[in-house]
Amino acid sequence: MLAFTVFSCGAAVMVLEIVGARILAPFLGTSIVVWTGLIGVVMAALALGYWQGGRLADRRPDPKVLARIILLAALLTAATAATKALLLDFLVTRGLGPRFGVIAATLLLFAPAAGLLGMVSPFAVRLSLDQTANAGKTAGRLYALSTCGSIVGTFAAGFILVAALGSTTILLVTAGFLVCVSLAATRAGIKAKAAAAGLVALAGLWLYAQDALLAEAGIHDVDTPYGRVLVYQGLDPVSTRPIRVMTTGPSRFQSAMFPDAPGELALSYTRFFTIGLDMAPANAKVLVIGGGAYSFPRHFLDNRPEAAVTVVELDPGVTALAEEYFGLTPRPGLSIVHEDARMFVNRDGGPYDLIYLDAFGTDYAPPFHLVTAEAARRYQALLAPEGALIINAIGPAAGDGGRFIASLAATFASVFPDVGLYPLGSPESPQAAQNVMLVARNRPGPLPEGHSDELRRFLGRRQEAASLAGGLMLTDEFAPVEWLCAMTLGDD
Repeated sequence: MLAFTVFSCGAAVMVLEIVGARILAPFLGTSIVVWTGLIGVVMAALALGYWQGGRLADRRPDPKVLARIILLAALLTAATAATKALLLDFLVTRGLGPRFGVIAATLLLFAPAAGLLGMVSPFAVRLSLDQTANAGKTAGRLYALSTCGSIVGTFAAGFILVAALGSTTILLVTAGFLVCVSLAATRAGIKAKAAAAGLVALAGLWLYAQDALLAEAGIHDVDTPYGRVLVYQGLDPVSTRPIRVMTTGPSRFQSAMFPDAPGELALSYTRFFTIGLDMAPANAKVLVIGGGAYSFPRHFLDNRPEAAVTVVELDPGVTALAEEYFGLTPRPGLSIVHEDARMFVNRDGGPYDLIYLDAFGTDYAPPFHLVTAEAARRYQALLAPEGALIINAIGPAAGDGGRFIASLAATFASVFPDVGLYPLGSPESPQAAQNVMLVARNRPGPLPEGHSDELRRFLGRRQEAASLAGGLMLTDEFAPVEWLCAMTLGDD
């Protein structure tokens, strides 16, 4: 039975860690900064648990104590499910930044349960020892079982649970499972364990009711195969019109739609994208990397029905949300590919009249492998001679926080002969994080004048890539994109 206990608790630790990344994503992002903080804090909690578990086992080598440890871990896991949204919302408003934010969030949400689960293996070793001659063999066997459990938990969470269940449900299932493990560890204290199971069930019912209320209010919290996505209603900060948004990260939303005018482009960067309508022929061949709500691909085809638009979107869950909440339907000229964009561009032959890059790993950092010099050379090879690459990036256009934009400019200027940047935020606040559009072409020349006053204003803000100092050359070997983007949020 001790073997089953350590195996199960090892699995539970990894489920908590993987699901933890999903829970943190809408508030802190999914960058390597978040993963580093999450893994580091959980490892520290496990180390403390190993130490304290060994000490407690020497003082009280009683199976009932071990069962209570696991039971408390179950209750803390259920408490995490019940309090995560409120706690994370509070931490985000403290201005801690991604590094200190993820450390604080992990310490409060996941470290307590992880530390208790870390106590299980040394406690089980102490209970299993019958003679010192077998101490090494016993310890090795139990720690190996714990590690095997961690492997199973990793694959179960990453390959099965996340795709089948929501993050909250996974936490509640894990809590219920730990209650069962606690019950199996010893037959004593069954009433206490039944009470704990009841508390877990009540937490589940409360959260189910909470989700139903959120859905009724137009807020949908969805776990997809690759991330956690929020869809909700709000008001456009400029026009105060009702707006429906999709977000995969904190502080910004990646896609939006006016419910009263689904064909209208709601975000300024998508309206800048329309410069491509003046640059490409009527039967243009277009590649869009990053689908989101698919607002711009549909807008392009509405205005160029003879065009062919291929959208590469990694996450089929995002496409499903676009179909359910943003009116995406099959239509002539639109092709959707669910695949990593770098894999697609590495094998695709083109040529494309326009390539749009609008993909983010978090709300501010694009996947690093899509903005390196090697990726830029692939985009260049896929473009028609008169074609253009348009990239949506987020960051300050100037100042200490602008190193990512400067690095992006330097990298693409090393490949394309003509690179211009167009900040879309207020000219009076160049050091504020904003959408900055990068346009790269194989052949220099003037851009079209623009078909709207807003677009003409945007085009008048052009900055040459050479005018931005302090940029790094981003390559497949060295591309600290997330670190550079963290500077955008003032956490350096």
